[in-house]
Amino acid sequence: MIRKRDGFQGQRAIVLPRGLLATQCTMNPALAPLYITDIGFYDKAKFHYKKRAQGADQHILIYCREGAGQIILEGHAHQMQAGNCFLLPRNVSHEYNADAKDPWTIYWAHFTGTSSDGLMEAALKEWQGYKTFLRWSDQRIELFDKSYRQLEKGYRTENLLYANMHFWTFLANCIYSEAELTVAPSQSATDLAITFMRKNLHKMLTLQQMANAANLSQSHFSSLFKANTGFSPIEYFNQLKVQDACQYLLFTTLRIKEIAARLGMDDPYYFSRLFTKEMGVSPNQYRERNT
Repeated sequence: MIRKRDGFQGQRAIVLPRGLLATQCTMNPALAPLYITDIGFYDKAKFHYKKRAQGADQHILIYCREGAGQIILEGHAHQMQAGNCFLLPRNVSHEYNADAKDPWTIYWAHFTGTSSDGLMEAALKEWQGYKTFLRWSDQRIELFDKSYRQLEKGYRTENLLYANMHFWTFLANCIYSEAELTVAPSQSATDLAITFMRKNLHKMLTLQQMANAANLSQSHFSSLFKANTGFSPIEYFNQLKVQDACQYLLFTTLRIKEIAARLGMDDPYYFSRLFTKEMGVSPNQYRERNT
């Protein structure tokens, strides 16, 4: 069988110079957490084949737009079809190839950085494996293309920052592709409660009222909410109030007691203590520093 590593009609690929990565990316605090090392697009990549016995130094994302192929990771075969997205962890043995009869069209990228392992862990937990299905999204591909087009312009620091900031968003769109469409039942109850909180920031809600909005018992709601957000419902509600308070402090001339009243707090001193606890400065100090 004919096999090709690259050289496909209509292909696009950028391999960033390794010396540049060492000096411009790993040493730049804004780039070091996550950055692209290689990126490309293969159209109907007939005979495409790659094998890395020791894996790659970077994590790899492969998104199949059309056609089919196969990825073998540590001896386990995974079939790829249109819409499948696959993440290959760094330093893990793998090989992959396009289907002989219906070769895949793929977007792909290699990435690394100090946050890349944590991001991979989050993705594999969200997907419950290395592969997921992504509904087609012009927005997602535009994010990928923006990263690619910016790198085509050269490797000035501004270009690298712009390209990789879009790549962060692209990865988020891949990992949490259904975030704005559907949520798990446990998450939907949390989202119901948060929506209820936001609509009632002018009140002092009780835990029971929040649980009622989520259609759950108080105890079940409390444990579920904290599991999904990391905060108790009351803590989260207070954070939303402080978030709103920041807007009032920045963009209005309302006095502290007036802001407190708008947030359902009759005692401005209680509001000031809550704000200071969350923000590390008093409301007046926050206004002075940011206006």
